Amino acid sequence: MRRTEIVHTRFQSLEIWKSDLATEFRVAGALHASYHQKRYLTGLAWDLIAAAALLRKAGPPQSMLMLGLAGGTAYRILRHLLPDCQLTAIDIDPEIVDLARTHMDLDALHIEIHTVDAYPWLEQNQRQFDVVFDDIYLAGKTDVFRPHAWNPKLLAHLQRATAPGGLLAVNLVTGPGHRTMQSLTRKILCENFPTVRSLKTPAGMNEVLVAGETVATQRQLEPYNAIFQDWRDRMYWDRITVRRI
Repeated sequence: MRRTEIVHTRFQSLEIWKSDLATEFRVAGALHASYHQKRYLTGLAWDLIAAAALLRKAGPPQSMLMLGLAGGTAYRILRHLLPDCQLTAIDIDPEIVDLARTHMDLDALHIEIHTVDAYPWLEQNQRQFDVVFDDIYLAGKTDVFRPHAWNPKLLAHLQRATAPGGLLAVNLVTGPGHRTMQSLTRKILCENFPTVRSLKTPAGMNEVLVAGETVATQRQLEPYNAIFQDWRDRMYWDRITVRRI
């Protein structure tokens, strides 16, 4: 791949890298969004995000809310797996959404997108979704960070947006500098939900937590493997692990 452009939005500095078939957005030295014309999975966090949405005990979600869209990588996987699901997303950075429209064919996913600050939006929101996914990270000078600490008010807003029988999921960066947030999120979810499961993949530097009254096991992911045509997608899907915590 080669770097084709550097874009400075109000919220981040973004490098755009391209090859004949793929495009990547890179922020603070890390992969921020990925698009491939013929494949869906990456072996990284977006695979986990998509898989987490499929662990609703009652079956595939009919609606999903994503807080933090970026290039729409996870939603591209889900649109492939769930063509009829209503996908809604909130992202504070309209410029990165426009870049994803230009470079990553975002409009083909038919997402309802709100380019606003997710936290005030949550306070006013009255809708409910089968899956609510919190993937809000902002870019610092050398690393990404979560802009809002966990507290009862935030948790209440997220729970109110989650439909009965639905799932609340969170993407967490792991490793040095992120362990305190990871531990705190695990603690809060385990204290407030009967079931919490952790999704990981070998090459990833993230953990996705899924919480609800009930959360399905890894077995529920197995039938989706056949929907992927490329052998690399099927390989990455099989590498996802789901464990109760």
